[in-house]
Amino acid sequence: MNFTYKKTVEKQRELVSLQSKFSTKSLITILKLGLFCSLFIVAFLTSFGIGTIKGIIDNAPDIKSVNIAPNSYQSKAYNTDGKEIVTLITAGSNRIYAKIDEIPDNLKNAFVDIEDERFYEHNGIDIQGIGRAAVQVFKTKSLSQGASTITQQVIKNNVFAGLWEGNQTYGSLIRRKIQEQYLAVKLEKELKKEEILESYLNTINLGSNTLGVQAAAHRYFNKDVKDLNLAECTVIAAITQNPAYLEPIHHSDENNVRRTTILQYMLKNGHITQEEYDEAINFDYSKNILEEDPNRKSYSEYTYFVDQLISDILNDLQVQKGYTYTQAYQLLYSGGLKIYSTQDSKIQEICDKELSNDANYPATIKYSFNWAFSVKNLKDGTIENYSENSIKYYHRVTLEEQNFKLIFSSKKECRDCVKKYKKYLFPKGIPTDSKDYRVLGETISYTKQPQASFTVIDQSTGYVKAIVGGRGKKSGNMTLNRATQSKRQPGSTFKVVGVYAPAIDEMGYTLKTKMDNSRYSYANGRAVSNWDGHYGGSYSIKQAIAQSMNIIAVRTLTDIGVEKGFDKLKEFGITTLVEDRVLQDGTVLSDKNQALALGGITDGVTNLELTAAYAAIANNGVYNKPVLYTQVVDSSGLIILDNTTPKSHKVIKAGTAAQLTEAMEEVVNGHGTAGNHIHAKDLHVAGKTGTTSSQYDLWFVGFTPYLTAGVWFGYDENSDLGNGTIFYHEDLWSKIMDQVTDEFKYKDKPFEFDLSGDDDVVGIEVCKESGLLPNGDACKETEIKYFPNDDVPTKKCNKHGVQRRSYSSENNFSNSTTDESRNNNNNGNNSNNSNNSNQRNNNSNDE
Repeated sequence: MNFTYKKTVEKQRELVSLQSKFSTKSLITILKLGLFCSLFIVAFLTSFGIGTIKGIIDNAPDIKSVNIAPNSYQSKAYNTDGKEIVTLITAGSNRIYAKIDEIPDNLKNAFVDIEDERFYEHNGIDIQGIGRAAVQVFKTKSLSQGASTITQQVIKNNVFAGLWEGNQTYGSLIRRKIQEQYLAVKLEKELKKEEILESYLNTINLGSNTLGVQAAAHRYFNKDVKDLNLAECTVIAAITQNPAYLEPIHHSDENNVRRTTILQYMLKNGHITQEEYDEAINFDYSKNILEEDPNRKSYSEYTYFVDQLISDILNDLQVQKGYTYTQAYQLLYSGGLKIYSTQDSKIQEICDKELSNDANYPATIKYSFNWAFSVKNLKDGTIENYSENSIKYYHRVTLEEQNFKLIFSSKKECRDCVKKYKKYLFPKGIPTDSKDYRVLGETISYTKQPQASFTVIDQSTGYVKAIVGGRGKKSGNMTLNRATQSKRQPGSTFKVVGVYAPAIDEMGYTLKTKMDNSRYSYANGRAVSNWDGHYGGSYSIKQAIAQSMNIIAVRTLTDIGVEKGFDKLKEFGITTLVEDRVLQDGTVLSDKNQALALGGITDGVTNLELTAAYAAIANNGVYNKPVLYTQVVDSSGLIILDNTTPKSHKVIKAGTAAQLTEAMEEVVNGHGTAGNHIHAKDLHVAGKTGTTSSQYDLWFVGFTPYLTAGVWFGYDENSDLGNGTIFYHEDLWSKIMDQVTDEFKYKDKPFEFDLSGDDDVVGIEVCKESGLLPNGDACKETEIKYFPNDDVPTKKCNKHGVQRRSYSSENNFSNSTTDESRNNNNNGNNSNNSNNSNQRNNNSNDE
């Protein structure tokens, strides 16, 4: 081998060359392999990313099924003058829709310039905005920087609302953004820009529980959106970035900074001039901002009328339209309904004022109370709830105080009563650090007593013009409505509709029919008492109505048959009658008995139904079902409930109505039980009083040629009103009707009845003073009176200057001008909504 130096160097060079060649080949191989792997990874990730995005997109809603129109709006009710009386809202529904042509350009431009200035250029997503947002994400390590276009926000607010709430991961946020962007592009192909903008401006949250620009304009400036000036437009547009901290009421400085930015954008984009900019910047809009919501009262405090209006609509939606209660409630409170009520604001205001005036009640005010008390037993976890009814049970059952009532002379006495009961429950008290019990809550509210209710109905239509369900300030929404919910004993008001109406209409009786007033007993042997203690003699039906004679009423009902009176009351719209009710002990209750003549019924009657019954007499004998609204219209303008023409039917002939009206005029003209207390200025008035045993309930239901009104007066829990209160209800009725007559400038006219088709009765012109045929010019005043065909007057008047005759019998029956002071005794004790059956069967209503 040649190991010379030269050969050794050559070999070394040869080896290095071989190593270099091998290294180069290896490097190339590695590079090729790395490139292949990189391409594979990129391809894999790309495929995976595309697949993931495709999966996200595939799970997005079908754009064809997407509805970007907001579906929750506030509902509003209006009175007969078109004035809003209440706004009904629930969470997420305080919105009033505004069409795009109703929204001023300044407001549209303000939102577009600050929220999405390339709105009219992009296809649903803004690439520049996405790039800007990406930079911010890397800088802030947060996904809070938005790149949403107006179109994306429409998708978010109307399609994904509520689906991505709570703590969100980056993954869920990215998933939502991808779907938003995909649907935004699709939506831009389906709708015009103006349609998308219209949805956006009606969807956005603008603080203070308002949604959409129309609701915001009303809330902050108390004006329609179309009437906003430039400065006001920018105030509203400034809110949307952060509604909680940019609303102008409590954060005016922050809002002002944001609105200045908006004005700068509008100027830069050529949407306003420098002059308009300067004017808007210097405009002091703060003086126009409303700190108090002008509509707050309308949706926070319901009147008694509105309470019943809500109840009626909820019921009608279920009965007429087949809605469930939940569906009806959601539609009413978030369906954007327009409710056209029958309420007359002037009449309602008069009624509210007078029933809230303590001067219209006895000087001595008493109180009842409502109490709620909840205690948790920490040992076993049970919760005990107590109320005023618990206190009543304690006194009546445990202490055997049978006559105990929750009526006190002061609020302090009410509180003392509660303290006494709590001491009974917890003799050692409940210390705040008790290991055995914890008080969860306690409330007490007081109610002035006695109470009252009032109802006014237009007899020609059945439209309810006013309802007041209690005395004084209303304590909450959907509270006890004494006009529509409290069932009270009707007393002698039932004599007209349940006795004399069927007797005259179907059994041949007339006002001149004579009836025996001698002592009389029910079939069970119990004596019927006349309220004034007078017995004997023979009296006409007209006299019996005017003087509210009990014995004649019971005799008449017995003669015609109790069934006939019962059925006639049902025809008059009384729905609370009991035909057969079997109690647990086997006792059978029924209102088909002689006590019906005096209003002695099981449950009682509501003011609204009783007033509607009398309205039928005033309306030629035609009963109109009382209604509180004429139409309910949905957000698209479709009428979904219609009471424009209420349900009606003929109850009695017009001739019968005329005769009953004539007799009831005698009740109020000084000869009857109302004395001289009932009047409506100079208008003709007809009506009937009603007073129950022990003067638990006082009624007057009457009508003028224009309106029918009913008043109830009494304690919520039966208690003797005393003789000193017997005219308060009549005076209250007259005060209200006097003012209503003045307000509407009603002119006096006689009651008129259309007798076409009624061959039994004829209308005859008679002297107003004597009731006889006019005697030439001697009779200065005449009127139409209604007579049975076989009892038409034939004599001419010759009695001018003679005092108008009174209706007294041959036994000198007294024409007392006092109301029916009750002489019958009974030991019944009916509650607010029910009456003890023994009391009912023992002639509980004495007039």
